[in-house]
Amino acid sequence: MKTRHFVTIVACMFLLGAAMVLAHPHFRKVLKLTLPGGQEATITYDTLPANEANATLMKAAPGDLLIPGHNPRIAFAAEVKAGNVTIPAGEYLIGAVKNGDNDWTMALYPTPLGRGQKPDPAKMIKLESVFVKLQDKAEHMLIDVSPGIQKLQGKAMLTIHFGSLFLGGALS
Repeated sequence: MKTRHFVTIVACMFLLGAAMVLAHPHFRKVLKLTLPGGQEATITYDTLPANEANATLMKAAPGDLLIPGHNPRIAFAAEVKAGNVTIPAGEYLIGAVKNGDNDWTMALYPTPLGRGQKPDPAKMIKLESVFVKLQDKAEHMLIDVSPGIQKLQGKAMLTIHFGSLFLGGALS
């Protein structure tokens, strides 16, 4: 009798856990926007839990390009001038280059990048960037374009908010 109760309790816990996982959906987001210069852009990414203690972040070496999640992308219909950087029309992976423990630069990388393939540093397009730690945490990775902050004020800024980590790169 006690064994049957134990099995029933374990089964109920398993079903409750499975229901909680299914009740927490992750989905694909597609953002279509017009940049200040009139260029059309489309951002595509999947929502993912923001786990900033992820071993990948901690083990990244300076100069490494990290592409978060399931390869977030931005596509430009026309060439974009972003400060001193020119971004040709096309599709790019959205990533971050680690400069140091608390120093990151937003970077774009032309698609495709094959599974397990290392990014070629010569192909990275590094954007003028702002990196800050915020009090408010994003429970899931958020990617957007918003008005710039700090040294990017007055510019369109591509942003990644991941946990308390916030990285913005100039798009104008």
